[in-house]
Amino acid sequence: MSTDGQPHILAIGGGSFVPDDRYGMAPSPLLRYAVDLTGQDRPRICFLTTATGDGIDQIGRAYAAFSQMEAEVSHIALFPMPNVADMRSHLLAQDLVYVFGGSVANLLALWRLHGLDEIMREAWQEGVVLSGQSAGALCWHVGGNTDSYGPRLRPLTDGLGFLPYSCGVHYDSDAQRRPLLQQLVGEGTLPGGYAADEAVGLHYVGTEFVQAVSYARDAGAYRIEPDGAGAAKESPIAPRLLASL
Repeated sequence: MSTDGQPHILAIGGGSFVPDDRYGMAPSPLLRYAVDLTGQDRPRICFLTTATGDGIDQIGRAYAAFSQMEAEVSHIALFPMPNVADMRSHLLAQDLVYVFGGSVANLLALWRLHGLDEIMREAWQEGVVLSGQSAGALCWHVGGNTDSYGPRLRPLTDGLGFLPYSCGVHYDSDAQRRPLLQQLVGEGTLPGGYAADEAVGLHYVGTEFVQAVSYARDAGAYRIEPDGAGAAKESPIAPRLLASL
């Protein structure tokens, strides 16, 4: 748990991991920032790959990546059944919960089916740092847009809502993301919110956005708000630059 006792969420637009010749992927400065939020020298980290169906290969790659950090690492899988007998006790005992990307629609449906939505809320309120990329960033918000239903993006409006905002991920790498999010905010389908380019994380304390962070000098974050005339206005937010690996 965070040493300051505050609820923290780091929602990552993309770039939690970077390529690594030995392990396949390595933690990026964004993931290390999430770990630093715990304030622990050897934090307990639990990761979830629900959004990609808990494939054995991805779980193995995740362990290989997290093994490069000083941490006690575990995972929760829901296929073919939960691998942890008491998910609530397990998650409440963590310092950081990290959620991988994939289908946010499937993630939300399965978490609700298994009661993980309420467990995650309790963990967050108790000071467990929550983080994740793409689907693992969107899920904490009211909504955003998603390719969960196919290559053409569609609105997502039933996120967990811990954070009362919309969220944009992969904002500079997918041409559909920016105009659709602005349309949804402008017409009132989604509330105003925040968006992150690749290599950018959005840091919230409680429900307050406090800063964007990045390890790429040319990456940005954005505040998206309705302009009162049926459209949206976008204001750039300069991320705090993190030290490179």
